Amino acid sequence: MDKFTNSAWFMRIVAFALAALLFISINFEMESDKKSLGLSTAPEISTETIENVPVEVYYDRENLVVSGVPETVDVTLKGAKSLLINAKNQRGFKVYVDLSDPEISMGNRTVTFKITDLNDKLVATIDPEYAEVNVQERVTKEFSVDAEYNTSLLEDGYTAGQPTVNPKTVKITGAKDAIEQISYVKANLEISKGLNETVNGKATVKALDRDLNKLDVTIEPASVAVSLEVSIPSKTVSIVPKQTGKAKDGVRIKSISVDPKEVTLFGSETSLEKISELKLPVNISKIDGDTELELDLTKPGSVQKLSLGKAKVTIRTEKVDVDQKDADPVDEEVVQEPAQDQEEEIEDKPVEEDEPTAIESKTFNNVKIEPVGLQDGLDAELESDVTSITLRGKADDLKDITKEDINLTVDLSNLDEGTHDVELAVNAPAGMDWELGTKTVTVTIIAKGEET
Repeated sequence: MDKFTNSAWFMRIVAFALAALLFISINFEMESDKKSLGLSTAPEISTETIENVPVEVYYDRENLVVSGVPETVDVTLKGAKSLLINAKNQRGFKVYVDLSDPEISMGNRTVTFKITDLNDKLVATIDPEYAEVNVQERVTKEFSVDAEYNTSLLEDGYTAGQPTVNPKTVKITGAKDAIEQISYVKANLEISKGLNETVNGKATVKALDRDLNKLDVTIEPASVAVSLEVSIPSKTVSIVPKQTGKAKDGVRIKSISVDPKEVTLFGSETSLEKISELKLPVNISKIDGDTELELDLTKPGSVQKLSLGKAKVTIRTEKVDVDQKDADPVDEEVVQEPAQDQEEEIEDKPVEEDEPTAIESKTFNNVKIEPVGLQDGLDAELESDVTSITLRGKADDLKDITKEDINLTVDLSNLDEGTHDVELAVNAPAGMDWELGTKTVTVTIIAKGEET
């Protein structure tokens, strides 16, 4: 026995046994500590869904067009939680569709999504799993561009020319079947308010099919310059001073002149045709002597605007005896009035007491008022269809004028159903000044067949 215990092999075996027991003891204590702390040596398995992961498509972009591939998918990952957190934060993986095979055929096909650069200890599920895609030959074709705008925004009286486009053509690239569906290539000029001036701007080009659906194509350039010329008809007429009121006792109006003598009216051609001059009422009831006034010009209702808003009026007078002024005979129909716009008389020129006045006036009663421009399907009722009018002019011209030479109208072209006060338009012989018994007439417009 002593011999055995003293041998070298015995000592080696005992040392190995003691080392093994020590290793087992230490590991046992470590496992016990881990369990007491709630730790586990086995990795915790979990799942994590990552939404809106971009999809890459590999194909021959120079010759093919691929449609139907969604831009993003959702990826659910399963594995150790530490790996999931890293994959979610880093997003180092990629989802793709591979259509790079040069022998790929045209048309519809089903393709599955694939994932790369993902830790091989993670399992991925892609939603959706596959996509229905269409592969078409890539085609580029040149088209002319038509500009358009909302014509209802054009303000009354204004006219617009044909919009011009620069450049006039664009190149459109897309799938062959999409290019073949193109029926219209439009550039819509965006306008947010009423059109009353020329517009220059940029417009986005759109390719549309025959049902005006937008097509998924690439357009070069994507926008074009559009110019739309907007104008308004104009007409220059004389400003005619119109004497109103009665002169004070002892004051006689020798002349009334206006500066400038003309004004430009802007409006529709139909409205301008009816206007031959612009009246400027001048009230003489407060005039004591030679006077200069600045008076506002009144815009006719059918006119959009005037080239100026005021005019200078010069009034020349003379003092007369009250008895002499009242002694002038007055006829019920023809009233003598002083000439307008004549130059101031020379003081040394002898004046004959019986010299007739150059300007006379003549009143016509019950002149018929004619409605014009009434829209189809409507009827119009005038509160009064007659009025009086007084003409002023040279005696020789005035004596031959009859009621048939005067045309009074009301323009109903822009009126809808309802009651309206409409300004009268006068067509009288040339060279005549006139004054209406009433400037407006009340008109009720109803649909045909309705009772008022």
